Amino acid sequence: MATRVRDYYEVLGVPRTASEQEIRSAFRRLARKHHPDMNPGDPGATERFKEISEAYEVLSDPEKRKRYDALGPDWERYAGAGPQAGGGSRVQYRTVSPEDLRDLFGSESPFSDFFYQIFGQDAGVGGSFGTDFGVIGQDVEAEATISLEEAARGTTRTVQVGGRRVEVRIPPGVTDGTRIRAAGQGEPGRGRGRPGHLYLRVRVQPHPVFTREGDDLHVRVPVPLDIALLGGEVMVPTLRGSQVALKVPAGSQNRTRLRLRGLGMPRLGRSGNGDLYAELDVRLPSSLPPEARELAERLRAARLGR
Repeated sequence: MATRVRDYYEVLGVPRTASEQEIRSAFRRLARKHHPDMNPGDPGATERFKEISEAYEVLSDPEKRKRYDALGPDWERYAGAGPQAGGGSRVQYRTVSPEDLRDLFGSESPFSDFFYQIFGQDAGVGGSFGTDFGVIGQDVEAEATISLEEAARGTTRTVQVGGRRVEVRIPPGVTDGTRIRAAGQGEPGRGRGRPGHLYLRVRVQPHPVFTREGDDLHVRVPVPLDIALLGGEVMVPTLRGSQVALKVPAGSQNRTRLRLRGLGMPRLGRSGNGDLYAELDVRLPSSLPPEARELAERLRAARLGR
């Protein structure tokens, strides 16, 4: 089976004349973007990160880069020749630590066949990724259901993993479907392999009073007709269990939305809160006293121009 040629410059998005600083900056930017921990729902993130790491391993090492640039279209003549291809001795320069790669890929080889054909099985990352390093433990998936109030203040849930109980902290501001990682709390590894991770998927229950849109909350507030017509104050419930006074402008229409700043959900991983939007639910009186009926008839006459 033919080995696919890797254009390491294209992988990092840099020109062949790129400086060491440009290569380092490109790697850091791409590594942050494609790191598997930053893309838990993307099965292709691990492969992309491996490819980026391999390109950086070669281009950031002056000896490897020199050898790679010298091969050009005739790289196949050197395939399998290992560290001696194109001259030079075994390279000890190391750019990505074995520990970091082992954490990500376990006993699996971190680089492509192309890399090992050109630079040899021992190049760059401290040798074989076999049983000496052990096998990373399996990750564990679990699910927890919480209330909207718990999502607002933060809470904990206890998960059973392999006969032990693991308490996972759920931070304030989580949304439905948030995936929380408890590092090292999965299944134990084998040999020198680290344990896997525990991933807790959070489900937030619908609330009978409040609806949520991002970090904002929405609530319907009953407003008597006279307050809608003349203006006044109504009390608005908050998720914290208290009530706040809301000033209703005169002539407010049904379903008008008024904002109460900072009374929404905490912003996950950031400071501050979203807002609470009160939607006015203008209520007509169930029965009209004579004075109110007379006023309503006068309003009708004014509307019709009589």
